[in-house]
Formats: sequence, structure tokens, C-alpha cells
Amino acid sequence: MIELKNLCYRWPDADSRIADLSLTIGAGEKIVLLGANGCGKSTLLKLMNGLIFADSGEIRWQGQPLSSIHFKQREFARDFRQKNVLLFQHPETMLFNPTVRDEIAYGLRQLGTSTEAEITARVERWAAELGLSKVLGQAPFNLSGGQKQKVALACLLVLNPQLMLLDEPSASLDPATTGWLVDTLVHSDKTIIASTHNLSMAAELGERCIILGMRGEILFDGSVQIALSDISLLERAGLAHRHRHRHDGAFHTHVHVHDWDKG
Repeated sequence: MIELKNLCYRWPDADSRIADLSLTIGAGEKIVLLGANGCGKSTLLKLMNGLIFADSGEIRWQGQPLSSIHFKQREFARDFRQKNVLLFQHPETMLFNPTVRDEIAYGLRQLGTSTEAEITARVERWAAELGLSKVLGQAPFNLSGGQKQKVALACLLVLNPQLMLLDEPSASLDPATTGWLVDTLVHSDKTIIASTHNLSMAAELGERCIILGMRGEILFDGSVQIALSDISLLERAGLAHRHRHRHDGAFHTHVHVHDWDKG
């Protein structure tokens, strides 16, 4: 579905980077993306979503090179934006319409491929799924953080995409909605790439695990269960650390695994 070859990118005046990264992601895969703050997880998702473009290397989307030139082609851009969607870590950056109803409908209206009746039906369906029916007439900026996250998710799900790139998708969600999200996505036919700092969620979000190092390189690509059981690997990735404490007159070393809810 999407291929990355020798990809390099660095933000101007920032440490976050992607360094000579190569990946192949097949249709229907469920992938969890792990790494410490600043390792480039969000950058990688934005590259795959065509929001930024690599300094060098190549991305291919369904066999076609992904570049700024292609996004100048109306049909390609419209098709890509329907099939390949990104949930931002901070949902406020995605919300700008006057009402929740307009927010969820916005993408469908921009695509211009659905009737207003079809748009209404799809908006109401996903609003009901996410418990947003009662706030459809409200302004998104008046909602709680968790509700904003639900609206942002609804904006993506209503498009029926093929690839969902999710940056900390459960960060603001309550446990019930998080459980619904995992069940809905993991058991769907969609390709999912979800970044998280929450290691206890990692095994729920995907089967394949990609861990980025602090230089934006791939430290691991394989089974989630193998990754989470390899303490040495988690230490190298900055997801665990050893600390010493004094007990009974002697110093003891323990490994502490980071399990943050938010990045």
C-alpha cells in the first residue's frame, strides 16, 4: 500500500528527524509506532500523509510516487485525501467549523462525491457511534478535550479511508471510548498505523511494532509482543531506563518502563 525508501527529513532548527528510513506497509496491516519524545513519530506520519515532503528518498502510495507535484493534480489529491487520513495528536488543530455537524461533514463536502442526504446519513451514523449526537449543533471549541478527540475521529471515519494514521489516538479518550476505538479499528479491514507512548496499549493497537530511535532510525520492526518483552531494546529506544536505589544497606538496579498516557 505504501512504501518508504531511504527517507530522510529534518525540521529546520529542530532536533526531530527521519534518517535513511525504509519501510513497506501492506494493505490491512495493524501497526503500532513507538519511540521516545522527539524521535520523529509525528514527522513520519505527516510524511506518509503528504503534509510534508522528504529532503531525500522516496515514498510510493499504491505504486505512485508521493510528491508535491502529484498534489497539484486535482483527481490524485482528492482520491488520496479520502483514502489516506491523519489524526493529529492535538485535535484542536483539526477543528475550525462553526458546528460539530459541519465539522464531520466538511471532508465529504470537499470531496464532492456524495449527495447532501448521503452526507447527513453518514454524519449521523458516526456521531451516534462516538456519542456525539447531542452536540452536533454545538461549536467544537466549546467541547471537552475528549469530545474534541471524538469529533476529530469522526471526521476521518466518515470518509471510509483505507489508511488511518493515528497520532496518540487514545490520549484524550475515556476508557470506554478507547475500548470502542480499538475494537472498531483493529477488527476492520483498514490499514492502521498508530503512534503511542502508552506501552500497555501497544499490544491492543497493533500486531506489528516499529520502534524509532532518537536519530529517527528504525531500531525494531517485528512482533509487538517480542518488542515489549525486550527490555534492552526499550532502553535503547528511551522507553525504559535503569535506576539504582538503596535497600538494606546495598544498591539495587531496577528497570523502569515508561508508560505515559500522553506524549
